[in-house]
Amino acid sequence: MSEEIKTESHDPSVPEAYSQFMRTGWGDRELDLPPHPVAAYAAARRERLVESFPGERLVLPAGGYQVRSNDTNYRFRPDTAHTYFTGNQTSDAVLVVEDGRSILYARPRSSRETDEFFRDREYGELWAGRRPSARELSDSLGIEVRHVDQLAQDLTGPAPTKTRVHRGISAHVDRLVPGDAALDADLARVVSEMRLVKDDWEVAQLQEACDITALGFEDSVREWPRVLEFGERWIEGTFFRRARAMGNDLGYDSIVGGGSHATTLHWIDNTGPIVPGQLVLLDMGVEGRNLYTADVTRTLPIDGTFTPLQRDLYDLVLAAQEAGIAAVRPGAPWAATHDAAMTVLAHGLADLGLLPVPVEEALSPDSKIYRRWTLHGTSHMLGMDVHDCGAASTAAYTEGTLAQGMVLTVEPGLYFQEDDLLVPEELRGIGIRIEDDILVTADGSQNLSSTLPRTSSDVEEWMGALIR
Repeated sequence: MSEEIKTESHDPSVPEAYSQFMRTGWGDRELDLPPHPVAAYAAARRERLVESFPGERLVLPAGGYQVRSNDTNYRFRPDTAHTYFTGNQTSDAVLVVEDGRSILYARPRSSRETDEFFRDREYGELWAGRRPSARELSDSLGIEVRHVDQLAQDLTGPAPTKTRVHRGISAHVDRLVPGDAALDADLARVVSEMRLVKDDWEVAQLQEACDITALGFEDSVREWPRVLEFGERWIEGTFFRRARAMGNDLGYDSIVGGGSHATTLHWIDNTGPIVPGQLVLLDMGVEGRNLYTADVTRTLPIDGTFTPLQRDLYDLVLAAQEAGIAAVRPGAPWAATHDAAMTVLAHGLADLGLLPVPVEEALSPDSKIYRRWTLHGTSHMLGMDVHDCGAASTAAYTEGTLAQGMVLTVEPGLYFQEDDLLVPEELRGIGIRIEDDILVTADGSQNLSSTLPRTSSDVEEWMGALIR
């Protein structure tokens, strides 16, 4: 086993006497861990993966630490595909599937007979916390575990006909195995498409993430006096507290758009004020401890009550969302949800007198000029990534059909930029989006984020009950 210690130039020197003293007098803390709930599901997923690539070697790394600032790292989050097939969330691990056999190469905690445990800033137990041992990982995840130091030797030995690597996750692994772009891209496609349909365990994880997310929204509204004092930053911080307390992290950087910031689709600076009389758009989601994330948006009246204009616009977006959700069912084209929502919005824009052409012309594929005020698609897949299954083929995803077990967002919006001279002045700077996480069921759909109110009157009542 190599002993390359990660230290920094400002670390004090380690005399031999101190090093030897630190290696003595420690108790054995090996734990007997119960099987992780995902273990059986992950094993079944690996079996399905092998069926797609019989007789081949498949390599899926977890990735490693990324530097944030000089000598500090970002908190580690493993690659989704790796964790989907193993349940492992430790850094530097690599799953190798070959001849129907799965081996997890991992970096376990170091022996107390080395300096790593008290000197290494990345992996040392006294610096970064206790990593599981190889046996603990194996017992918990139900998979053979070898030390990652064996990986290079095993990957450079005799290989089957083809080796495919999930590329771009680990530079070390990418260097170990010569690349074949077509083979590797096909592996990425398959591991994405396998995640399109969620099993029962995954649906429960997503439901939990949605439930915690709802609590985070409630926390934010309960602290409205502080929100008015400190602005967008207070909502961001309040929601993050709930995400860390009950989940793993945020599923993505929270979008807290007060006033005209709501018209910037991915406003994540969250530095602006929260001004009475305006709206605030909150697009936030908790990532659960098994890495499944929610993705929910609500647009709230900062005064607690919508103005007549705000209510009319909000109700238009809600009607579009209702139409989109109604289109979710097994066998429906993926595009049906978007088409249904956009039809409602386009007609609403026509009623507002904004379309320069008849609504049918605006909706036609060679025009779509209504999109000036809607901007984005209505849905994306949701799972361990907020935009899940990104490497799936268009035939299986955006040009495919919905199937029972898929989970997608439905999130239409209207955005009137503050400098848009083609809309009346009273509309400028208003952005409204409503988003929920929808499970495709056997006979329709289920809204996993339904505990948060959606109608304008329910939103007002909810805010009134929470703000004291």
